[in-house]
Amino acid sequence: MKVILSKQCLSLTGCLGQGFGYYLQERKGNFYGIRQRGGSVPPDGHLRFIVLCAELAQNKLHITDIEVPWLELQTALYEAKCFMASGHVRQNYYEKFKAAYDARDILNLKITFGL
Repeated sequence: MKVILSKQCLSLTGCLGQGFGYYLQERKGNFYGIRQRGGSVPPDGHLRFIVLCAELAQNKLHITDIEVPWLELQTALYEAKCFMASGHVRQNYYEKFKAAYDARDILNLKITFGL
């Protein structure tokens, strides 16, 4: 997942909270959500991290948007046992509707599927 920072925020790395198993890392001027090595990651940790970043993007204070490839989102949903939402994302890709999801899309999925 790529995280797009606001113009007021030059850098944002590290953990955004405990219990996700994911953190932000800078790579070549871009920021990405990365899975922690060696630590335990709960089944819904990846999905909760994605949703948190989408919610932070809604405020536009530090994060303005996120870009989540369909396969990453579909996998996170499946791991969190959100099978209907996972199938929806997969179907959207196969029908050429969506290859990537932004913060608004994530928040819409959260409401639609009660994530």
